[in-house]
Amino acid sequence: MHAFRAWLLKLFGADIAEPAQVVVFPSARITFPDKLVLAPRAMVGPGVTLYNLATITLERGANISQNCHLCAGTHDFNRWSMPLVTAPIVIGKNAWLGADVFVGPGVTIGELCVVGARSVVVKDLPPRKICVGHPCRAIKDRGEPA
Repeated sequence: MHAFRAWLLKLFGADIAEPAQVVVFPSARITFPDKLVLAPRAMVGPGVTLYNLATITLERGANISQNCHLCAGTHDFNRWSMPLVTAPIVIGKNAWLGADVFVGPGVTIGELCVVGARSVVVKDLPPRKICVGHPCRAIKDRGEPA
């Protein structure tokens, strides 16, 4: 039923060029379908939360594992009114977010980047790196996939 869910998201405004080529698990939570971009072969795993107050883009082959939380909004705590601040998130081509990763607003994760389980990503990550930690940082190069 992945294609049906993708088609339904598209019906509600998501930018999905090829609904039959994306995977969206039934337990994924997407706040605003009209602020979601899924390229072919992108995957939104079980229990994933896409709190897309700004656009969240998964480029070709991007893989978001179970229970990840992508949050495209925060508040300006330096002002008494604490206004909402939003910024887009981009997950690069063939990047892989392991289980339970948190990605904050305004983050871009480079192509072929691997983000280790339970990492907290609050700044951009470079392409072709393996990244882990709180806060997440690159620890080594990722070789070319076989």
